[in-house]
Amino acid sequence: MNATKEKLLRLIRTQGPISVAHYMAIALTDPEGGYYMRRDPFGRDFITAPELSQIFGELIGLFFVQAWEDRGRPHRFRLVELGPGRGTLMADLLRAAAIRPGFGDGAQITLIEASPVLREVQAETLTGAQISWGKELREVPADGPLFLIANEFFDALPVHQFIRLNGRWRERMVSAEGEDLTFVATPDPVPDSIIPLHLRDAPEGAIFETSPASQAIAHDIARRISEAHGAALVIDYGHTPSGVGDTFQAVRANRFFDPLSEPGEADLTCHVDFAALAAAAREAEGHVVGPEPQGSFLELLGIHTRAERLRRAAPDNAAEINQVVDRLINPLQMGMLFKVMAICEDNSPGVPGFSC
Repeated sequence: MNATKEKLLRLIRTQGPISVAHYMAIALTDPEGGYYMRRDPFGRDFITAPELSQIFGELIGLFFVQAWEDRGRPHRFRLVELGPGRGTLMADLLRAAAIRPGFGDGAQITLIEASPVLREVQAETLTGAQISWGKELREVPADGPLFLIANEFFDALPVHQFIRLNGRWRERMVSAEGEDLTFVATPDPVPDSIIPLHLRDAPEGAIFETSPASQAIAHDIARRISEAHGAALVIDYGHTPSGVGDTFQAVRANRFFDPLSEPGEADLTCHVDFAALAAAAREAEGHVVGPEPQGSFLELLGIHTRAERLRRAAPDNAAEINQVVDRLINPLQMGMLFKVMAICEDNSPGVPGFSC
């Protein structure tokens, strides 16, 4: 039994069952044994779009250059990435953005990263760039426009689950039976106001997921942009509108398994509720565009044109390039499950990559 599971069992035996959100927070970010705090999981346990191909990050770079130009090329601005992984996306973004030297000159770059292991990897990947780090967005000074990217960030934030039993909604909790972690439900129902109105009469056994942590961050992003201008991109797998379903999952070595079996040894995620993120952003007077499928977003940004240039430069790699492009945009792969949502200011000049 690993140290994180021992810690969770002690906690549960002391104070009783804990929420799924509390379980996720300990399993992922506990300073001593949290999954993200002790390892670099990228490529080993899972792979994200920036690690598949440089094309993804380059197109995101072109998005932000266009958004920056559309907002009058501000002389100084904050360029922030939430959950920057190995730093690959930011490296590709900056390389593509070099077509406009003023963008790189004005960007004050901050990576929001809690893991000391990943910070070291990011520093190596971004050698030569002027980078600062923080653990939360609130650490980034609100002294100018904000341009922010969050790719596969919100899916790993803690989520509360609620289950409908005996005609009432109850919170789903994590408890213990001997040395095994198990799901239980609270004996007392939760207030109906927690559940969206259109879901309150869902079938018996239905599960609803909500992430107050995600909504708070979306609210903060929108507030910053509404006050100082800029643009943010949220890219993740998820759904809209809000619905029911158990999306809590664990991934290790690119395989799914029981999310309660090995806390601290596997990535834990839930699908992102884009409707909830959008509502939180609008509450902070942000203008929301999308979400739209990742596939159509990348096509509008010119993924086919960029791929053709790469094929001409490296014809021996043409088959690999085609395979990666298909994986990014094919509706049966990442093209439909992954969504893209933009947050900008009211009366925005628009954002590239969206059909509206």
